[in-house]
Amino acid sequence: MKLFRKIQKWFENQENLYYLFLIILIVPNIVLCFTEPMPLVAKVCNVLLPFSIYHMIMSWSGNCGKTFWLLFPFLFFGAFQIVLLYLFGQSVIAVDMFLNLVTTNPGEALELLDNLIPAIIIVVLLYIPALVLAAVTVSKKRRLSETFVRRERKRARITVIAGILSLVAAYLFDARYELKSDLYPANVCYNIALAFQRTAQTQHYAETSKDFTFQAKTTRPEKNREVYVMVIGETSRAANWSIYGYNRNTNPELTKIKGLTAFSHVLTESNTTHKSVPMLMSSVTAHDFNSIYRQKGIITAFKEAGYRTAFFSNQRYNHSFIDFFGKEADICDFIKEDTGDGSYNPSDDELLKLVAAELAENASKQFIVLHTYGSHFNYRERYPADNAFFLPDFPVDAELKYKDNLINAYDNSIRYTDNFLARLIRMLQEQDIDTAMLYTSDHGEDIFDDDRHLFLHASPVPSYYQIHVPFLVWMSDNYRKNYPDLFKNAEINRQKNISSSASFFQTMLELGGIDTPCRNDSLSVINASYTEKNRVYLNDHNEARSLNDIGMREEDFTMLQMKGIVYR
Repeated sequence: MKLFRKIQKWFENQENLYYLFLIILIVPNIVLCFTEPMPLVAKVCNVLLPFSIYHMIMSWSGNCGKTFWLLFPFLFFGAFQIVLLYLFGQSVIAVDMFLNLVTTNPGEALELLDNLIPAIIIVVLLYIPALVLAAVTVSKKRRLSETFVRRERKRARITVIAGILSLVAAYLFDARYELKSDLYPANVCYNIALAFQRTAQTQHYAETSKDFTFQAKTTRPEKNREVYVMVIGETSRAANWSIYGYNRNTNPELTKIKGLTAFSHVLTESNTTHKSVPMLMSSVTAHDFNSIYRQKGIITAFKEAGYRTAFFSNQRYNHSFIDFFGKEADICDFIKEDTGDGSYNPSDDELLKLVAAELAENASKQFIVLHTYGSHFNYRERYPADNAFFLPDFPVDAELKYKDNLINAYDNSIRYTDNFLARLIRMLQEQDIDTAMLYTSDHGEDIFDDDRHLFLHASPVPSYYQIHVPFLVWMSDNYRKNYPDLFKNAEINRQKNISSSASFFQTMLELGGIDTPCRNDSLSVINASYTEKNRVYLNDHNEARSLNDIGMREEDFTMLQMKGIVYR
């Protein structure tokens, strides 16, 4: 009982609460010192300057509870930051994290929620009791003494001066230091502003892109029937494809198909779906991503050239460019939206039924784009139970102790993709016409692959497993006969370094014989003039950065070097 009274008395002491609130406010900054690869002087600044500002604000009022509640937005950022660090291990809240809130469907969010429970518990224990104590202080009108407030204001001024000096030192001793990128929570506030800006630009896309035209035309004979299919996969990493040397047989069918070229050294320029897929569907790359607000997608190019077009997706609306580009098609179907049931989880097989119906239209020129659900977590739900090959594949909770089960389920989803693509190819081959298929995935995935224990994708700093993706070109017998040089060029280029984000669109244009001023044959992997480019990544501020400059860890560069993808 005495101990309880002592604790109660301690929490009723407003001076104690004042310091407690200050400590809670600065917790994310302290944690970031251990997770971020910053020099010591930048870490000192990252703690000292924000602490001094919090200190100054807290000293403005004699009621520390009221001031603490006024700082609630920063408490929210802190909670979000801790959850992010739990999930990805490093980096501040990115612009993409905010945009994911509006582009990720509720089903995907619920699949991930269970795996964040430990982080949510930490956040609740850290912030909720403090907010309750602050509310009690406000309701009971408890106040700090004038003497204490005057003293803390003087201390706050001194710490602000020290914080400013630490900021100057950070700029002097770290040539790459940027306040908007490296100082928490200033960087979060900057990222929020960017997120609002991008959201506004996205909402005005119809207006800013309305006059865009590819000036596209076909270079192929009008009398020939042609069908071309672009397949955009989901969360499929090349590391688990046996066609690229993986020690499990995850591609039993594709390895037997004639006319298929698998490109080995392919990296995506983004590990987020809402950026990667629009780059695959347009001429936009990491070097000019912000031009996306003024452009249209590849479907429009084929439409302008006289093709009947279709877009079939096994994903929900994301209220952004995937939707915009998909709806350019003559026929558009997001099959998950076909019912009002949010739990509706159709198989990618349903896409093949739509392809069969579209082929039955027997149009002379057809272009079909498929957006699959591929290997998106929860992996166990991406394939029929009787197709499970690697066992056990359950449970697949996102915990390190279930890593073997997760890998089994993930590999089963890759085998399912293998079967899906093989059946699609057979459907096209049976048409006995000029036809071709192009496939890649938007990004890869981490599955507790090393001692960092990273899981999923879209981390602010990508890993090797998130950016090394499969990239396939298949050409039918007729197509190879009529355009032998294109198949020859594909075989010549298959071991070269390729950016899927830059080459997917350009390769599809050449496969379909589409001529447009936007076409760049030096980026087409089926062209003799294909030229390897420096490897870049689209950072959170939509800037193209070399892989050396985005904070990738040595483990990831080692993997890329082992695969012959990058050289340092």
